[in-house]
Amino acid sequence: MTVTGDDTTAQALRAELAARLVRKEWIRTPAVRAAFERAPRHLFVPDTVPVTDAYADEIVATKRGPDGKTMSSVSAPWLQAYMLEQAQLRAGARVLEVGSGGYNASLIAELVGPAGHVATVDIDADITARARAYLDHAGYPQVDVVQGDGDLGHPPGAPYDAILVTVEAGDVAPSWTQHLTPDGILVIPLRLRTLTRCLTLRRQEDHLVATAALQCGFVPMQGERRQLARRVPLRGNDIVLLLDDPIEVNTDALTAALDRPRVEVWAPVTITMDEGTSFESLHLWLASQPRPFGALTVDRKATEGLMDPQDRFTCPTLLADDSFAYLAMRKVAENDWQFGAHGFGPAAAKLAADLIELVTTWDRDFRHGAAPSITVHPAGTALPAAEHLQLAVPRRHTTTAITWPAPGSQR
Repeated sequence: MTVTGDDTTAQALRAELAARLVRKEWIRTPAVRAAFERAPRHLFVPDTVPVTDAYADEIVATKRGPDGKTMSSVSAPWLQAYMLEQAQLRAGARVLEVGSGGYNASLIAELVGPAGHVATVDIDADITARARAYLDHAGYPQVDVVQGDGDLGHPPGAPYDAILVTVEAGDVAPSWTQHLTPDGILVIPLRLRTLTRCLTLRRQEDHLVATAALQCGFVPMQGERRQLARRVPLRGNDIVLLLDDPIEVNTDALTAALDRPRVEVWAPVTITMDEGTSFESLHLWLASQPRPFGALTVDRKATEGLMDPQDRFTCPTLLADDSFAYLAMRKVAENDWQFGAHGFGPAAAKLAADLIELVTTWDRDFRHGAAPSITVHPAGTALPAAEHLQLAVPRRHTTTAITWPAPGSQR
């Protein structure tokens, strides 16, 4: 394909980006590599973005709200590559993208070829207008750009061999499963008790089974059908508690807890910075516990000396009526970090001790074993019996089950 507005610099940067993604093993197939080498990412970002930045392995914000928060972006290439590999797209496939920007749709168009069909839908008319203009300019007029609620899918193009959701979703919309072919693949960033995982879902009888799960972050879905995590400010926007469960919390008591001395407890568990996937497993283990749970979003600079969470965006947090404890970490050697817990409030010591016990159990029984199974079931259906810990995450349309294997059965 001859790309309008392309030049040798952009071509070289595309080749470098594709090679980098191959080295990091985000790209695993020749077809996905070829798509990244052809699709012109620099034509899908604002004109103010330098071409070198357009091909960096980072997100590029394309629309911000009045509060300055990103409402739409071109996702990081590594994550786009991962999702495309998971979707296993072939020439001639029919694909729906939920959440438009243009660039990802161009990658999909490269993969499915002229015999395939690509539809991209977004609720924001500004975003779809921009995506349409970008795609036309870049040489992809065949992509169907639809302005509408992505929660409803796009029935005229169904059935789809794959549906890729590129916004954070709180639930699996009925339309997405209804519009899939029997062997179709749904790739979706699904929020599970405040933690988002990019799930690769396939049908198995009356439910969906995740064949892969990866920690990720996306802008949240918009529209009246969206199901967002609740934000409970404890100290303005500097310390915010995120909640997914339908529980009530005493905001005044939790805010007052910050005025008490911080309790610190450290676990006999360490991690190196080369073990990034361990964070995913530990976070999901903590979220799987049948007890009050949330996540903290913290501005580290504004709360220096008070708060030091392991993750400043979604830090796992155990809750009580008037207290909380979150996952912490401290450097103990050149490349070694130790897990711990910071607690605030009258029950801080108990919550911190509980968190340390959970971290220690994870390290002993689950850190080096199989990941939990994640399945998505129609709301109201009975979940299959589990031999060990199973957490049900109910939503409007579905219930997601996170099931951990029994200790010893996975080794």
